[in-house]
Amino acid sequence: MNYNEVAKQLTSLLGGKENIVSATHCATRLRLVIEDESQIDTEAIEELEGVKGAFSSSGQFQIIFGTGTVNKVFTHFAPLVGVSTGEDEEKPASHGDAAKRKMNPLARFARTLSNIFVPIILQLSQLGC
Repeated sequence: MNYNEVAKQLTSLLGGKENIVSATHCATRLRLVIEDESQIDTEAIEELEGVKGAFSSSGQFQIIFGTGTVNKVFTHFAPLVGVSTGEDEEKPASHGDAAKRKMNPLARFARTLSNIFVPIILQLSQLGC
């Protein structure tokens, strides 16, 4: 697989580097915050070599590559779109903030409630209540 070519094609299919607000990755997925998701060609992205799937969730557009592959693609993708390769500690926080801003108000409210009550429920279950 030519990771540089996949990264170039991906940039174009995502609507160009101007459409990418933030990018990061986890163990298996490339996680992007996109300015205008209507510019994304999801079907063409899913046909790219190495891509196992793509979808939008919680204010992020996620592209599944698999373990190991995503790291190599991101190394070539990050410079093309002008994002950090992960060595900067502040990037993940700003990526999370960008993703939260893209969420609709109901989803943000639900996330806030879960952030409040999940720790409380865990404590109650440990106490046997």
